[in-house]
Amino acid sequence: MNLATFLFGRRLANREHEDKKIGWIEAVPAMGLDGLGSSSYGPEAALTILIPLGALGLTYIGPVMGCIVALLTILYFSYRQTLAAYPTNGGAYVVAKENLGEYPSLLAAAALMIDYVLNVAVGVSAGIGALVSALPGLHPYILPLCLVVVLIVMLANLRGTGEAGWLFALPTYLFIICFLGVIGYGLIAMALVEKPAPVVSPPPLNPIAQGATIWLLMHAFASGCTAMTGVEAVSNGMGSFRQPVMRNAYITLSVIVVILGLLLGGIAAIVSVFEIGAMDQTKEGYQSVLSQLIAAVAGHGAFYYIAMASLLSVLCLSANTSFVGFPRLCQMVAADGYLPKAFAQPGRRLVFTVGILFLSGFAALLLTVFEGITDHLIPLFAIGAFLTFTISQAGMTVHWRRQPKSCTAKLTMNAVGAVSTGAALIIILIAKFAEGAWITLITVPVTIAILKSIKSYYRSLQRELRTPGPITVEDIEPPTVLVVTETWNRLSERAIKFALTISPDVVAVHFIRLGGPDREEGEKALREEWRIEVEEPIAAHGLKPPRLMLIPAPYRQLHEPLLRLIEKLDADSPERRVAVLIPETVKDKWWQKLLHMNRAGRLRAKLVKLGGPRLTVAMVPWRLYREEQSAA
Repeated sequence: MNLATFLFGRRLANREHEDKKIGWIEAVPAMGLDGLGSSSYGPEAALTILIPLGALGLTYIGPVMGCIVALLTILYFSYRQTLAAYPTNGGAYVVAKENLGEYPSLLAAAALMIDYVLNVAVGVSAGIGALVSALPGLHPYILPLCLVVVLIVMLANLRGTGEAGWLFALPTYLFIICFLGVIGYGLIAMALVEKPAPVVSPPPLNPIAQGATIWLLMHAFASGCTAMTGVEAVSNGMGSFRQPVMRNAYITLSVIVVILGLLLGGIAAIVSVFEIGAMDQTKEGYQSVLSQLIAAVAGHGAFYYIAMASLLSVLCLSANTSFVGFPRLCQMVAADGYLPKAFAQPGRRLVFTVGILFLSGFAALLLTVFEGITDHLIPLFAIGAFLTFTISQAGMTVHWRRQPKSCTAKLTMNAVGAVSTGAALIIILIAKFAEGAWITLITVPVTIAILKSIKSYYRSLQRELRTPGPITVEDIEPPTVLVVTETWNRLSERAIKFALTISPDVVAVHFIRLGGPDREEGEKALREEWRIEVEEPIAAHGLKPPRLMLIPAPYRQLHEPLLRLIEKLDADSPERRVAVLIPETVKDKWWQKLLHMNRAGRLRAKLVKLGGPRLTVAMVPWRLYREEQSAA
């Protein structure tokens, strides 16, 4: 077993694609980790904005979370309609492309791509924040731990969505049981006692520094909306479901949204009663909101560490939602010609390897730039998600208007979704603009410009390579074949013999790099060897012997004198094409590549780049060791 097989598993055949699809049990962890994990950093982000209000801020967290849960409910019913209308893929890109046109679809694609990258960075940084809350001694290692988690999730997804889903299932369902259990226990305690005492008292809240303002509450709402960023994952991942697709998709979306709503509402209720506030993640002694919540309800016993371990796992692995959605989105965009075609090519495990690697690299870069601190990344977050929500719902509204049958109820539902998410988007933009949202606003149009330029390139290439019509044979004539030779050996022999099969006009080109009397002696010896070993045996068989041409190369650049020779041949015989054969040894081992200078490869690259349209360049390979074995 080689290293690639150990890390990524055996290579899968195309016929095994259907076996790698998933049901709703695997889909909840595969597609719902983002939404479920955001229940940690969404309420905490809102509480962070309310810090200046001290204890007064806790009276507003309930209404803020209530608005977010109401918006989540609207999105749930809206996306159920999207799944029904687009059972193969109901992502914002597809919906916008079919109903709104090119630029809205590219806007949705750009926003969603950026949001996926940010989701990886925020989820991983929040997970490491949870780890640091439980083990404060790890605080200095936040960034290295973040990068290690990205690497682990990347490797898991390179093995395939199905395996990643099962790998993440245990921590996901453990998280659901732990936190729904602790929230339920806390709510029961609140029902039995008007103000229950915390088992472990949370750190004291800051003194009131200002009063509540509309602006501050809008800002808290905008930050809390980061808890909704994973809702579209199911519609983007419809291609991952096994049959029955619609049933699996509906159940997955329902489970994710219901659990997320219960978590958001329960967290808001408990933090208000137990007076739990947000803390500064950059400072020593940081405790996340959920860490304080578990300690206040259940103490610091074994359950605390089990719950925190599940939270750490879910937050770190919440990046998996992006690893499911981002490559599939890139595959669709690449299939339409807006991304390099490599994004649409499945890898060894029938996953889109290039998209996974691209996502991992940019997320790691983002974490490095922002030092793995969640609060630094939150201002950039949610804009892409809500922009995508708005475009998707607007596209669905247009979709229902075009239907011949009366779809008033469905149209109204999606119109309400578009207006609601659009209003939330405006609030988020205004509230977060100065904190870094302007970066996203610049990045989105830059991404669209890149996508358009790639499409423009493919269109120009298609025009240039258009169907030429019936083939013309009047201008077919054997070319002048130039064979690059370093010395007379078995590699040169193979190249000369092949050249003689395609043209009677063969020229062996040897570059002279010596100077002084050594040059004259070297040329004389080479010409004599050529006469005896090549010209006479070929002439004896009635064939035209290849000429030997010695070309000075005083600056050790082989392509320049060769290109001058090709230009002269073109000028002397404009009706004939020129072909250059370059003998080259094939290196199977990595250490063989270190022991060779790769002059043949560099020469081939230069000729391909600088040669004219009438030049053909070909490689004549010599496979080390295998040639001897074949002859034996």
